[in-house]
Formats: sequence, C-alpha cells, structure tokens
Amino acid sequence: MATYTPKASEITRDWHVVDAENMVLGRMATEVARLLRGKHKPIFAQHIDTGDHVIIINADKVIMTSDKANRQMIYTHSGYPGGIKSESFAHFHARKPADAVRRSIRGMLPKGPLGRQQLTKLKVYAGPNHPHGSQSPKTFEIAGAKRR
Repeated sequence: MATYTPKASEITRDWHVVDAENMVLGRMATEVARLLRGKHKPIFAQHIDTGDHVIIINADKVIMTSDKANRQMIYTHSGYPGGIKSESFAHFHARKPADAVRRSIRGMLPKGPLGRQQLTKLKVYAGPNHPHGSQSPKTFEIAGAKRR
C-alpha cells in the first residue's frame, strides 16, 4: 500500500475568522496553529502546506490566565554584544497586540521554510474590522478557549 501524498491541485483553502475577545491566548493559539497546518483535513501531510487561511480579530482583547502576562518576558536581540532587550508580555501586548498574538502562534508552527509559508496565511487585527470580506470567511468557534 503506497503512502498518499496530496497534489497541489487537490488542496482547497478555506478562510476562517476567529474572534479573540475574552479568549485564553494559549488555547486559542493551538487551535489556530492546527488550522494553519491543515491537521483538521483528511489530506494532511507533514511536509506539505495543506492549511487554511485564518483571520484573527480583537487581538487586543485576548487574555492570559494567572498573571502570566506580567511574569512572562519577551526577549529581542539586536545582534550586537549586549543588545538584548526584554519586556513583559503585558507591556508588549499593550504596545503591539497583533504582533503579540502572531508571535504566540508562530512558536507553535514548524521551524523552517514550511512554517514561514504557513505563517503567511495568518492575518491578525487588533480591532473588530478586517479587509478580507470578499473572501467570505466563515466564523470559527473555539469553545475551549473562552474564559471560564
């Protein structure tokens, strides 16, 4: 029995909208990474990008539980000696909410060219509006990510 590998012509990509208001960041990010990779499809293959497009709105209203936003640090490095900078996730989220959510999802995707290709299908917006209405995206509910 030969292993099935999907062809590029067989891959259909849907558009999903996720409203991140009052959602726990980690639980939402795992489901979004699953959609971006295509693991919800029967034609999933690890080495091929079979995932869907995902639009996240209200990224500024995402939450983290048990004061993790103040405890977790975000590090960036300029590449020069002594060029490391750090700030708390709460401060980074207040400054750039879309980048904070995108960074969390990026860490759950594969590293390398495949992960970078899958990340291009992610669109994150801080507010409730997005310019992708012509793609007629479907709402994607993540029941387990809502704040309890």
